[in-house]
Amino acid sequence: MGTTSFPFGRRATVRLSFAAAVVPLVVFVFGPAVAVLVLAFTDIRSLPGLPVHWIGFDNFATFFNAAHLADSLATLKNTVLYAGLLTLGQVGLGLAIAVLLNRKLAGRNFLRSLVFMPVILGVTVTALIWSLVFSIYGPVQHLLNVFGTESAFFGDPKIAIFLVVFVAIWANVGVTVVIFLAGLQAIPVELYEVASIDGASGGQIFRHITFPMLAPSVTTNTLLGLIGSLQSYQLIYVLTGYRASTKVFSLAVFQTAFGTATNAAVTQGYAAAISMVQFVFVGVIAAVVMTYLRRREARL
Repeated sequence: MGTTSFPFGRRATVRLSFAAAVVPLVVFVFGPAVAVLVLAFTDIRSLPGLPVHWIGFDNFATFFNAAHLADSLATLKNTVLYAGLLTLGQVGLGLAIAVLLNRKLAGRNFLRSLVFMPVILGVTVTALIWSLVFSIYGPVQHLLNVFGTESAFFGDPKIAIFLVVFVAIWANVGVTVVIFLAGLQAIPVELYEVASIDGASGGQIFRHITFPMLAPSVTTNTLLGLIGSLQSYQLIYVLTGYRASTKVFSLAVFQTAFGTATNAAVTQGYAAAISMVQFVFVGVIAAVVMTYLRRREARL
């Protein structure tokens, strides 16, 4: 009786299953992506019934020209600052919480649920909660009044981006904790027992066993946090609206295409061009970070 390594009786079943997965991917992911790329080279406008012309690289030239360069560089700076602080804070805090909740604590499952709860609240609810906390009648303002000072919080251009990062970490750290907990529970207990017998301290165990074994989880959380933060704008928009101090690439795309852009003649095509610049920027950053983290995993 002949044997085969193919797990299915008929290849047609696999082809059908593969097609069922690929077709929605092409229709809802690759199709819109190609359409946005094409629109970036046109002067398509938000007003209906107007003709659309092929204008080549004019939209990209507008984004990088001297008149828009200062705003573009400020947007780039805000994007890097927001993504960098959010990723570092989320991964660092998530790792600390995961290590703590991996221990045998009273009410550990409740604490895990409590940490994950902000993830399910949604952007609008999260923004509403923290808008009330940092409002002029909120508890933080009352605390500042005790010391004879006050703040505009999300309206202050000097601290608004940092407050948004704080709220974003609070809202998303639960996912990071879950991934780290899964990695911690996959570490063989025998490694800790041997290290304890050899007299290793808690810090040495973490440095030489826990952290190296968590390298794949660190890579996953870093990439998820970095790519997500480089592409997100919803929380920033709800908390601060359209402000130069908190404008990132994604918010610039949304504002140009659907928001308060003053020149309706260039909104859609110009927004598509900005999104293409963002796509290249995110792709390059993600590729560099992933390459570095993968090589670091191999060294560990």
